Amino acid sequence: MSNQSILRITRELSEIQRGSDLSLAVACRDIDVRHVRALIIGPPDTPYEFGFFEFAVKFTREYPTKAPQVNAITTNGGRTRFNPNIYAGGRVCLSILGTWRGERGEEWSSAQGLESILISIQSLMSSNPYENEPGFEDANSDYDKKNQEAYVAKIRHEALRISVIERLEDYLGIDRGKAPGVTVYNAEEDYQSGAADAPFEPFKDLCKRRFLWYYESYMGSIEREMKKHKDGDRFEKMPFEGPGNSMDGSFQYSSLKQRMQTIFEKLNEEAVGWAAEGMVAVQKEMSIASNLQRQFEQIVENYKKNDAVTLDLDLVDKNPFVWRLVLFGRPMTNLDGGMFRIMLYLSPKFPDVLPRVRFETPIFHHRVSPTGILCYDAVRKDDMRSHIEAIIEAIEEESPAYDPRTLVNPEAAKLFWGTPDEKKMYNRRLRRSVQDSAENCF
Repeated sequence: MSNQSILRITRELSEIQRGSDLSLAVACRDIDVRHVRALIIGPPDTPYEFGFFEFAVKFTREYPTKAPQVNAITTNGGRTRFNPNIYAGGRVCLSILGTWRGERGEEWSSAQGLESILISIQSLMSSNPYENEPGFEDANSDYDKKNQEAYVAKIRHEALRISVIERLEDYLGIDRGKAPGVTVYNAEEDYQSGAADAPFEPFKDLCKRRFLWYYESYMGSIEREMKKHKDGDRFEKMPFEGPGNSMDGSFQYSSLKQRMQTIFEKLNEEAVGWAAEGMVAVQKEMSIASNLQRQFEQIVENYKKNDAVTLDLDLVDKNPFVWRLVLFGRPMTNLDGGMFRIMLYLSPKFPDVLPRVRFETPIFHHRVSPTGILCYDAVRKDDMRSHIEAIIEAIEEESPAYDPRTLVNPEAAKLFWGTPDEKKMYNRRLRRSVQDSAENCF
């Protein structure tokens, strides 16, 4: 591969990694930029909502003259077809990739790149994926409409089961055993779909953090679907599904609910466990321990000189891996008079593993889940000052742009972006939680 081609790929990867799109992520091994892993997070208001869909991208020597090869990895070991255009065997049918016939002008050109490919794949994950099947425009009968609803229903179930639950269970080492509706995942089978030979899991921490963000959304979806589908009801087969290229199975929402709860508990246990691991790192005088201690001291000194923000920051039990932040609401804002205790748990693997941030003081806010999980995104992942700044910004921003990927409290978000009366209700509930915060903070 030419140096020009490698530079082009490297630049594209860097642009996506630095970008603000929370639904796309890319990674590669340092020794080989030609083999890339990409993660697409399922779009909101679709049956793929907040699912984790991974793809293997292989760039040939002809790139960018020729499109890269793309294979889906999230296929349940080659057993599940997630879309009319995303096959169980991993094939992704898109005109931009040259794997599907398209209209003139839809084919690949060197002006396009990896991001445009990922956005094109993401566009397949629509609210009605049945429409991706050729001939859909002629499907107007009641039978076809029933098929569309049935297809959406089973995709939603399998997106939760395979792309979210089984992925996180594997990351956490949870034994699924022989529970009803559980298919034991075999990572080696997924690698056969076009990924690298050796295990490579670049999105492990990202998926763990996003699971915590979207836990309420996952559980809300399960609760709604449980009312529509009984455990054990079989999935309906679609006209375009064939042997070895289908989505077979049955609804098992009771099991999914229990497994979701177990994952949530394990992730919380993991974060709390970092405190003990951190003390070992301190005793061994590891560089990460002294690094975090130094960052803590510098941040404290910085905020002593910052009159715009009032906060207290300390280390729990003098442990540089457990930070306690008390944020005082700014005057003349909705947070005025509030005192919020926020815990930051840091891993000895920081910054490869990012902090878990939890509000211990209850607050009604669209960026804070009912369980206290804060949705924020630091610009500089390795700089704890950047994390503190991002935490404060996420809470204080009064006129944020609408982005459903950052809304981790569904009830609060619905009110915040609802009617004028609903927005007033949001402000009242936020103010009430602020008024209660001084009593709850300590």
